[in-house]
Amino acid sequence: MSTLSGKTALVTGASRGIGRASALALAGAGAQVLVHYGRAANEAEAVVSEIRKAGGRAEALAADLAAPDAPHKLARDVRAIVGERLDILVANAGISKAAKIEDTTLEDFDRLFAVNVRAPFFLVQQLLPILGQGGSVIFVSSVVARAVVGQLYAYAATKGAIDTLVKYFAAALGERGIRINAVAPGVVDTDMSNFTKTEAGRNAALGMQALKRIAGPNDIAGVVAFLASDEARWITGDTIRVDGGSKL
Repeated sequence: MSTLSGKTALVTGASRGIGRASALALAGAGAQVLVHYGRAANEAEAVVSEIRKAGGRAEALAADLAAPDAPHKLARDVRAIVGERLDILVANAGISKAAKIEDTTLEDFDRLFAVNVRAPFFLVQQLLPILGQGGSVIFVSSVVARAVVGQLYAYAATKGAIDTLVKYFAAALGERGIRINAVAPGVVDTDMSNFTKTEAGRNAALGMQALKRIAGPNDIAGVVAFLASDEARWITGDTIRVDGGSKL
């Protein structure tokens, strides 16, 4: 059933992984989807093609979210396509880097916060004029915001910031009828989780989960689509754990 028919959605980092799966899930529910990518143009166009072949509507948009003006540029490009109404924003784009405290560089730290925190903050700001009653913003957090997993100090700090933004944005934008939530995956089999390709990495991931398998992007995308839908109309300011019972 098309629960998002007539809706418009922007998914950042939608060329692969959770972003790709989320774009396909939203399109499958009837939404027009804008597929943002940073550098993977071919992969993004493949997502657009897949959506169109299934009878949906999609366009690809490029922006390097590490650049200070990227959210402003992306918002302008979005408005040029959808006009004066955007219903759904999935702020999925993110980067990760594991490093010891002693080995974390200023450049790595700044880039992590630029992409993972600054970009979604200002993207919401710039899209507010076209996000209105019934709008849904979905951030992607992580299990590392609440539990220690590996040497992800700076990355974990960015996801803790996202969980805080969810609450503050939800409180500020509720009167406009805009819902703000996040999904917090655990280990997901994506390019960002290369350690799951090794036996030791898989065993470590399975060891911290109640459900003994490695998640795929579709396990997260279904929850994203739910939060975007009217079925989640009374949920805001929350971070939904979608982690197979990690670190219980």
